[in-house]
Order: sequence, then C-alpha cells, then structure tokens
Amino acid sequence: MPKKKYKSHEVIEIKDVRVPIEGEVLGVVERMVGNDKLVVNCTDGKTRLARIRGKFKKKVWIRNGDIVLVAPWDFQDDRADIVWRYNEGEVKWLKSRGYLSGLNV
Repeated sequence: MPKKKYKSHEVIEIKDVRVPIEGEVLGVVERMVGNDKLVVNCTDGKTRLARIRGKFKKKVWIRNGDIVLVAPWDFQDDRADIVWRYNEGEVKWLKSRGYLSGLNV
C-alpha cells in the first residue's frame, strides 16, 4: 500500500472571502443529524435544519463547530441549504470584520 500523504497546516493567504448577500446568513454547525442534514445555529437567532447541497456532498466535509453560509428556504423558514463552508483563515477574517458578532464561536 502507498504511504499516507499528510496535508500541511500552513496558513493559506486569503484572497476572496464569500460574505453573505441578501437572503443568506452565517451559522455554526451544532450537530449532524444524518442523511446529509445538519442542525445549524444562525446569526439571526434561529436554529435551522440544513441540508448539504449535492455540489458539496463528497467534496467538502463539514463537521460540528464549522462556520457555514446558509440560504434559508423561501417557503419554509426553519429549513435551509448549506452554500459555503469557511476555513480557519476565512473565519478569522470574518471575526475581524464583525460578521460573526451574533454567534458564540
């Protein structure tokens, strides 16, 4: 078997950070429910059941405590889609700009 390659934990330079636009909110993953669904605490004070979009299902791994960008559904406000997951550098950038003021991260 081939030798396992480890990922380096270097700080990645941040070029473009996706910020929430109209109809999107930031949230913290509280727990995994199963079947690509998560419970997310959002900056607007609501707890939503969010699903991982098909684009992210096997490419982006989301864990408890991750900061995510959530798009609430128009017809059901307690449900949402996960649009983006932020890495550590992007989270620091968001904290310094005040985007995560409604969350206890």
